[in-house]
Amino acid sequence: MSKPSVLFVCVHNAGRSQMAAGWLTHLAGDRVEVRSAGSAPADQVNPAAIEAMKEVGIDISDQSPKILTVDAVEASDVCITMGCGDACPIFPGKRYLDWKLDDPAGQGVEAVRPIRDEIKTRIEGLLAELFPGEHQ
Repeated sequence: MSKPSVLFVCVHNAGRSQMAAGWLTHLAGDRVEVRSAGSAPADQVNPAAIEAMKEVGIDISDQSPKILTVDAVEASDVCITMGCGDACPIFPGKRYLDWKLDDPAGQGVEAVRPIRDEIKTRIEGLLAELFPGEHQ
């Protein structure tokens, strides 16, 4: 199997999708190609999301929100949406997951921590599906 690619999509590409991309990059290393994008990207990554990830040793401060493109979806094996509704284009043969997660926008780091931890749990489950039989 070639290296799987995963695209995380949320509206602003400033919180949930950035944390998910950070977790997957951290936990999978170079075994997975990681992308993230937003249907209406914000100007910057949510500072509370950056702080929450920094607490667990993951630096996402160098990331910036990116616009969702058809090319990014076509180039990905798995597309995980996080509250963007039907803004994500659908292509045959792609795997789509919708993760219902609270939106960290406007929240302090205390409110972002449980979202960060829920994302980690879901990323670990995704890795178990992508690489069955391997211990993460």
